Amino acid sequence: MFGITARQWRDANPNTVGNIRDLASLEQLVVLSNLESINAVLIHQGLPQSDRLVQLNKIAITQMNSLVGNKSLKKLE
Repeated sequence: MFGITARQWRDANPNTVGNIRDLASLEQLVVLSNLESINAVLIHQGLPQSDRLVQLNKIAITQMNSLVGNKSLKKLE
């Protein structure tokens, strides 16, 4: 979702209080929440981790493209 692991982010931002989610945009948080739910469904379906990763990445890209620039979502901020 963020292009790096939480550990990589912490190592690159040692003086920042909080974690990568604390600095995420509203769009990123919405997509992250959706991905967590979808991942649970894929796990329940027995999909291997490598297949889940591919699918979740495609879904994240699609959702981010849909949300970025969405005027209705901007009103929520």
